[in-house]
Amino acid sequence: MLTKAQLLEPLARHRNAAVVVTCMGVTRPWGKISASELDFASADSAMGHTADLALGIALARPARKVICLNGDGSMLMSLGTLATIVDARAGNLVLFVLQNEAYEITGNQPIPGAGQLDFTAIARGAGFRRVYFFDDPAHYTAHLPEVLRGEGPVFVAVRVERGLEGPISRSEKEQSRYLKVSLAESAHRLRDALISGPWRPRGSPRVQGQSELGSVAKRVRRRVEPRRGGRKVDPGDSPGLKGE
Repeated sequence: MLTKAQLLEPLARHRNAAVVVTCMGVTRPWGKISASELDFASADSAMGHTADLALGIALARPARKVICLNGDGSMLMSLGTLATIVDARAGNLVLFVLQNEAYEITGNQPIPGAGQLDFTAIARGAGFRRVYFFDDPAHYTAHLPEVLRGEGPVFVAVRVERGLEGPISRSEKEQSRYLKVSLAESAHRLRDALISGPWRPRGSPRVQGQSELGSVAKRVRRRVEPRRGGRKVDPGDSPGLKGE
């Protein structure tokens, strides 16, 4: 079994320019070791849709790797997403399911089927061809580069220790950078990072095609953005997108 640090620290070293979407109990721990504009916390409103969001990003930006850190309780709420990911042929998506067998955020209540579920069997049944399982830190660290390389979609189940994370709020009280702003602002930051070109940790390799993608997206946005009274409209002006 891995601690969250044993899971996340090697991943932070190897993520390069990937988008990382986090869920519930792993949201704060990831935010403590990463401050990338390509991090997004899917810890608001309806639980169970973290993998759905990651799939949407992967399909919208096929030239960029997308890593989803999903919980087992969250995954149980949307098992149909596994079939959708395979059917969509999301070759740039790596889906982690962190198995602590509990709903940590709400008090570590056991998930249905705790101790009996085989998520790797479910993933294979849904059509995933690359499926991994880790419960040993050394084995995980040694094979992580292989997991992140090559064609996806990739499914990774990891047994992790239960933590004591409580309910998450988006406010200045949170230590993690991506939790200090509203959901809308966080979404705008991710969108802008994806449009403007590659963000990558210092010293990491550039991913081919990302600069070109950002340049094309900028040109398309300039051509299609609506205007009101001769003034270019920023998407943030839309009432439905503004944070509190």
